[in-house]
Amino acid sequence: MVTKEEVIEQYDIEAMDEADNVDLSEDDLENGSKGQLIKRAGQLRDRRNELNQMASERASKRDDLNAKTREKVDEAQEHREKRDELNEQVQEHKDKRNELNAEANELFDEVEELKSDMELGSGKSIEELKEEIEDLEFRQQTEVLDAEDERELIEKIDEKREKLAEKKEKVDDTSELDELVEEAEEVRSEASQHHQKVTELADKAQEHHNQMIEAYREADDIRDEADEMHELFVEAQEAADQHHEDFVRVQKRLRELDKEEEEERKDERAEKREEEKEEAEEIYQKFKEGETLDTEDLMKLQKTGLL
Repeated sequence: MVTKEEVIEQYDIEAMDEADNVDLSEDDLENGSKGQLIKRAGQLRDRRNELNQMASERASKRDDLNAKTREKVDEAQEHREKRDELNEQVQEHKDKRNELNAEANELFDEVEELKSDMELGSGKSIEELKEEIEDLEFRQQTEVLDAEDERELIEKIDEKREKLAEKKEKVDDTSELDELVEEAEEVRSEASQHHQKVTELADKAQEHHNQMIEAYREADDIRDEADEMHELFVEAQEAADQHHEDFVRVQKRLRELDKEEEEERKDERAEKREEEKEEAEEIYQKFKEGETLDTEDLMKLQKTGLL
């Protein structure tokens, strides 16, 4: 199982150092000066932008890995389809081979049956019968036998000659047997060709099966890397979101401070106008009582609208 550290090293991406993150406490937010908050807002903004860039790079790497995963899965699927196609051909040749072997077996059974009918497979061969006849004839010619033994010997020779004649006749009539044997051997040969195709196609199917397994394994490995890269993306994005949220909070606090300052300035202006009005009324009262006013007093009366 791949680790985040291995993914960072393998794909040469910048690791996120939490020490570079910018913290914002409630005390900083509520009691910090305007200048301090402006500085903190800049730090939060800059770190947020760095983290967003980091998250974007990680998301891009993740998407590339997901694309490679899909490519490997597609490759595996192609090998699966080719394997299945070859296995179908294997089954077709197996069926044909088995069918031909069954047919050949039937033909060879017919051959044996025909041989049995012709008794070619039983008894002595032509050569054996010839040798036996020659031996008997040689005995007849060389030995002195009485009449009874001579008669028995002649009968044996005649019997052997009859068997020899029958055997020769059967052997001469084997054209049907030869044709049947030839047909059986041809069918067996054709079955053997299909068996060879079964072997060849099965080997190719196994190759595609092995390639399919390897492609799926590679897809799993790349998917694991993509998952780790996604977690790294989430890590950077969540940190960026937190910095953005804190930045927004500081901005809001700064607007509140601006508003408070504006309210203070308004109050000060209103207080100042009230003081000026009171002073102008005093001057106006003096004017009504006949006192002489200098230029500054006249300007104060004009400013307040009393003159």
